[in-house]
Amino acid sequence: MRKEPLGIILTADLAAKARGRAFPQQDFQKYLSTGCGWVPANLAIDAFGSIVTPNPFGSVGDLRLMPDVSSIATVALNHSGEQTTMVLADIHTPDGAPWENDPRSFLKSAVSDLEAETGLSVIASFEHEFMLRDDGGSPVNTPFSLESFLEEEEFGGLLVAALQDAGLEPEMWLPEFGRNQFEVTIRPAPAIVAADRAIYLREITRHIASQLGKRITFAPIIEENGGGNGVHVHVSLQDRESRFVTYDPQRPGNLSEIAGSFAAGILEHAEAIQALAASAPISYERLVPHRWSAGGVFLGENNREALLRICPLFDVPGANHQKQYNLEYRAADATANPWLVLGCLIRAGLDGIRRGLAAPTIVHGESGDLSESERAELGIRDIPSTLQAALDAFTGSETVSGWFARDFVDTFVAVKRAEIARVEALDPAEKYDAYATSY
Repeated sequence: MRKEPLGIILTADLAAKARGRAFPQQDFQKYLSTGCGWVPANLAIDAFGSIVTPNPFGSVGDLRLMPDVSSIATVALNHSGEQTTMVLADIHTPDGAPWENDPRSFLKSAVSDLEAETGLSVIASFEHEFMLRDDGGSPVNTPFSLESFLEEEEFGGLLVAALQDAGLEPEMWLPEFGRNQFEVTIRPAPAIVAADRAIYLREITRHIASQLGKRITFAPIIEENGGGNGVHVHVSLQDRESRFVTYDPQRPGNLSEIAGSFAAGILEHAEAIQALAASAPISYERLVPHRWSAGGVFLGENNREALLRICPLFDVPGANHQKQYNLEYRAADATANPWLVLGCLIRAGLDGIRRGLAAPTIVHGESGDLSESERAELGIRDIPSTLQAALDAFTGSETVSGWFARDFVDTFVAVKRAEIARVEALDPAEKYDAYATSY
């Protein structure tokens, strides 16, 4: 029996799912030029695979997935080494224009506007945490241990190799703090490349686990009061001469003036972009103080409770602080589309630069121990406590909702409200299992 090698054209939707169409791999060059058909209502597919109705598109309309050759990657399907080729696409209308509701085009336009107005570009990286779902019932957790590393060495080695082969430039693989939790990091890259890699990383990691008979999940939380998985987005700014301009040793926190304005814009719009950065109802069980996720809207130096964190510098031989220095956005998770998350951070940062916002107050020390009056004095605000509250902040912000087409806003809100209603009908065990299975 013969099996035809396949290629696949992909996009990623509001549920952060990679979806697309496959074709004979021998026709790859043809499809790079012509793309393939797509349907507007596909934007309304929820995290559980249902098309939410009503939506602005109904059953009418046609679109085209137009591949971007810069995003071509390959992945081995099995131990035989047989490979499939993947490519990410921009969504176009039949007349060849970018579709106004396309998440990838949203990021591309944000990148373009930032460069056109400021001469700056963003270098970014997405750090992903995930958990093994099978632990044999052991009551012992072994975070950061050699024991955990060696126990899953085959998985880690195969995963790192697959990420290398796909061109994702993996840096580290490590056992993390949560029960059966691991983290994988990839090398910083220009914004669109970084977000593309984040989409591929999730799918490749799931595939390698499946090949080994393992179940994993990127879900933000997998049991009541249990561990959770975040996606940390690192960003730094570069000028047209490829010089890093985020670092200034003469300023508080070593944060340059323009990077301070960029950070201030992110914090100003933080509540309004939260639904796009953590897009599931269960996401908000994780985003509370004392969980090492994000315990408040503020800029912290080396503080893992901060929504936005100044990452530490180390004086090792050959250290380049200009290149090392970056900001880490800590309130995202894998229920969110990386193109949308990074696009929102860039749009918010650009708004801060346009308006010349002053750098935020830098919070030092353990923010969770501060009194309410101390938090208020430092300008620390609460993160929305539910997805519904985050959606209200999104629709209530003319600035943030105005970054998107009206149909996008209506579709996003409809999909997420339907998800909230669906989850409310589940008991806790069903809820956590649904997300652990989906992500």
